Amino acid sequence: MNDVALAERPDTKSEWHLGPIVDADAHIDPPHDMWKAYLPAHLKDRGPTIEHGEDCDWIVFEGNRRPFMMINNQAGRQGKDFKMRGRLADQRQVWDPQQRLADMDADGMTAAILFGGGPLGTFDNELYIASYEAYSRWVMDFCSAAPDRLIPIGYVPMRDIDETVGHVQRLAKMGFRAVNLPAFPQNPDAWKTSSGVKALKEGQVSALTGDPKGELQYWQPEFDKLWAALVDNGMVISFHLGARVPRFGEKQFFLPDMPMSKMAMAEPIGIFIFNAIFQRFPDLKIASVESGVGWFAWFTEYVTRTWEKQRYWTESPLTEPPSFYMDNNVWGSFIQDRVGILNRNLPGGKNIMWSSDYPHSETTFPRSREIILRDFDGIPEADVRDIICNNAKKLFRL
Repeated sequence: MNDVALAERPDTKSEWHLGPIVDADAHIDPPHDMWKAYLPAHLKDRGPTIEHGEDCDWIVFEGNRRPFMMINNQAGRQGKDFKMRGRLADQRQVWDPQQRLADMDADGMTAAILFGGGPLGTFDNELYIASYEAYSRWVMDFCSAAPDRLIPIGYVPMRDIDETVGHVQRLAKMGFRAVNLPAFPQNPDAWKTSSGVKALKEGQVSALTGDPKGELQYWQPEFDKLWAALVDNGMVISFHLGARVPRFGEKQFFLPDMPMSKMAMAEPIGIFIFNAIFQRFPDLKIASVESGVGWFAWFTEYVTRTWEKQRYWTESPLTEPPSFYMDNNVWGSFIQDRVGILNRNLPGGKNIMWSSDYPHSETTFPRSREIILRDFDGIPEADVRDIICNNAKKLFRL
């Protein structure tokens, strides 16, 4: 379907077969004054502050001053209206529950899985941990406006296994159904030396990426206590990209980097499969979020055939082929991915979930239903409903 056809709004009758839609990846960044309201009293004045400028606003925190970037809040902007830097007043007020629910209604969303903001990038350990706890309390309060429609994902530090287990237990008691882990564990040494300054100062980036060469690695048997805690509490692991981070704001790199940031998520998935984590914890489930899924079936065939040839000399502990674990333990979300939809019946391709990425720069809002109709053209209705609703409901126990 060409762009002209896509721009034509389908008539109401043709939309009815879509039924309920669960957005498997939406975002909720809190307002900047949240920190003052939710941090402990003695830390309230330690959070970020805002300086208003002529062309853009500035976020000031612990002696650093950086421009306010708009890429995470582009909902409603199209094409030439995109802007990287801006002012808080330019944002859509996605942190207002009524605004959020109104936008969901306008876009036809029944429920949304919410990934969000936090922690603060600070070397002060007390403030760092308090920022995780502050965000979890704030997002639960936000979702209380419509708990059947707004489903939050919890965030935990991943620099010490016992510390992480404690946060998992805390979030489970609060009612979270899933926790987001960085693609790789964070490097504990970054807290002892100056080598981790850049990563830790970008708190949210560190929470998504971790350190692929760090002392901690998910394949280590010491992590089994974490996987057991997650399974015991019925909690899903989400990885929200992070294996490779695009160079945002650098025009010559941004577009080439974007597809690589998606496909790089094959690495943490492979670590879980080939190190027999799923074999030891068959009820453990992970979701590769915003990574796209068109590569899932290719990845599954490639690693399965490679394992068949190489499993003996590598002394692979797997008792089932990699395709088994892809089909039983791994889910993925996409925004616009016709290839992934067409590959839904291939090994590794079935556990896929549609998402809008609201309000980020890739979002389908406010035309999500049109885009679903385009991308699912010719797909049986039962399959459409699984991908836009039922698979996410099953994974997150909605």
